Amino acid sequence: MRATILNRIVLAVAIVTVSLVGMSMPANAQEQPQNHKEQDNNKQKDQNKQQRQQQEQNKQVQQRDQQRQQQDQNRQAQQRAQQQQQDQNKQEQQRAKQQQQDRNKQEQQRAKQQQQDQNRQAQQRAQQQQQDQNKQVQQRAQQQQWQRDQDWHQRVQQQGQNQPQERRSQPQQQQLIREQQQSVTQYRQYLDQRQSVAQQQIAGLQRQGRTSQYRYQQAYIGHLRDQDLRLRSERHDYANDPYFYTGWNYRYYRDGRYYETNQYGANLLRDAINNGYEQGYLAGQADRQDHWQFSYQNSYAYEDANYGYGGYYVPRDEYNYYFRQGFRRGYEDGYYNRYRYGSYSNGRYTILGALLGSIIDMQSLR
Repeated sequence: MRATILNRIVLAVAIVTVSLVGMSMPANAQEQPQNHKEQDNNKQKDQNKQQRQQQEQNKQVQQRDQQRQQQDQNRQAQQRAQQQQQDQNKQEQQRAKQQQQDRNKQEQQRAKQQQQDQNRQAQQRAQQQQQDQNKQVQQRAQQQQWQRDQDWHQRVQQQGQNQPQERRSQPQQQQLIREQQQSVTQYRQYLDQRQSVAQQQIAGLQRQGRTSQYRYQQAYIGHLRDQDLRLRSERHDYANDPYFYTGWNYRYYRDGRYYETNQYGANLLRDAINNGYEQGYLAGQADRQDHWQFSYQNSYAYEDANYGYGGYYVPRDEYNYYFRQGFRRGYEDGYYNRYRYGSYSNGRYTILGALLGSIIDMQSLR
């Protein structure tokens, strides 16, 4: 009985429970969709909020990036501007420095040019004074040479008339005259040939800018031209010239042998040494003024060696030899501006007497 009642109670409880469950299911069914929707809305809101936060963060990051980029650009622009300004300043400094250097250089060049002009003018004045002096010396020397020639001829004639001398035989005299005439003819031909050589030498001096040597050589060649004119216009009186009828009374030694002559030939050879010394001095002085190297062998006067030679009394090569002996010593004195081998007096350069005697030692045969 009790079991039946208990079963009935359990069954009743089960029925009530089932009924309650059946009644509550629609309500839960309605509540569930509403809860899902709310959850979705909340979730969407959360997502939107997160998106907005993310967007805000992205925006902030982007702004920070843009700010950094702008700052970098501004810094780079500022650096470029500073660099450009520095470059401009540097260029300005360089231009200013270059301009100052150019001005200094121009000032130095102007000062140097002025100094050179002053030096050149002073040198030209000194050269002109020296050239005028040389010209006067040349003119005096020519006048003295002409006077010496006249005095010599007169002295020769007087000596021939007043002094007893050993005379040549007539055949000897005629033979000597013929040899002399032949020598004079050859000498004239030689002078003709030397004209072109002299002009070439003068042109070379002009190209080298050797002004003093150029003027000296012109004077030298002018004197040779005068010698040539005198030689061509002269009608030598062989019959009355004592040289041709006076016997040898002197001898001198050169190059391993003795040569004989008379007093007229001896005097001419001494004159050759003095003429050579004077012309050598003038040539050396001209090279010194031109700042040219020491070289007497290359002088036209040394090569020619006929200054003062009239074609008579001694062979031309003998005169040339002794002229060069004097020229070499005169050139050295003139180049070094001294008087070691000679002296200057009465407007003429002459070699020392003792030195002349050592160059040509004339021994009397009487």
